[in-house]
Amino acid sequence: MTARRAPAVAGVILTHGAGSDKDHTMLLAIEERLAPLPVVRMNFPYRDKPGKRPPDRAPVLLAALHAELDALCERLGVSSDRIVLGGRSMGGRMCTMVAAEPTPLAGVIPISYPLHPPGKPEKLRVEHLPDIVAPCLFISGEKDPFGSPDELRAATATIPGPVEHHWVPGGHDFKKSDAEVCDVIHDWIGRLG
Repeated sequence: MTARRAPAVAGVILTHGAGSDKDHTMLLAIEERLAPLPVVRMNFPYRDKPGKRPPDRAPVLLAALHAELDALCERLGVSSDRIVLGGRSMGGRMCTMVAAEPTPLAGVIPISYPLHPPGKPEKLRVEHLPDIVAPCLFISGEKDPFGSPDELRAATATIPGPVEHHWVPGGHDFKKSDAEVCDVIHDWIGRLG
């Protein structure tokens, strides 16, 4: 008897960081690199309101991400276990929180995961990580003030699902790494099924 291979990834949803939106250059580059795979770059609700606003609270962000996930699954005629969620910083954290629920996903790609506020390593945002069973690809800067490579490795060691890390030069908003990040994501998604 042979092992059952996971179904191929049918689509990807990308989320933005707190101070950005769905048109962040990295998200645009990822979408282009993954073509023709369907990619949805979504805005969280506060970004679509007039004026400068702070991010919504987590329940609102999570509800918006679930709505986008449901809509993409319906449009593609697939279940959520064929969708990859990915996002930068706050958006990536929201993706991991959805993955920690009983929501089957093909994979999760947190980019610049905000492990803790800068200078406050005691305020870890990790309570949900042990509930993630989906494959994860964490992409972070080697000098990210929101979490060093050693801190992130230690935190993600609690995830029971398969975890990979990719480090790029720079901090939280690493520059000039879009092509490298896109290639790493493309290759990783290709190995999922």
